[in-house]
Amino acid sequence: MSLNLKPLGGRVVVEPIEQEEVTAGGIVLPETAKEKPQKGLVLSVGPGDRDESGKRIPMDVAVGNTVLFAKYGGTEIKVDNKKLLILRESDLLAIVEE
Repeated sequence: MSLNLKPLGGRVVVEPIEQEEVTAGGIVLPETAKEKPQKGLVLSVGPGDRDESGKRIPMDVAVGNTVLFAKYGGTEIKVDNKKLLILRESDLLAIVEE
């Protein structure tokens, strides 16, 4: 997916990774019963915030990282019929190393 969206400051664009729709017991979950995803793929990264002297603080995440994020953090947007989140780097909890 070609993303023409460049976040500003210390923000990142994340595509949430949807959870399985069937439980281990074989029960299909309706859309309303699903947990909000908290894991996603970083699609775009801003340049980072500035410190008190005006220098850029480099971001800890990079495009392609899989991250865990705060459950209700960020702003949801739709691009090409895909749900994306714009999150501050401080809303990210961890980078998933696989």
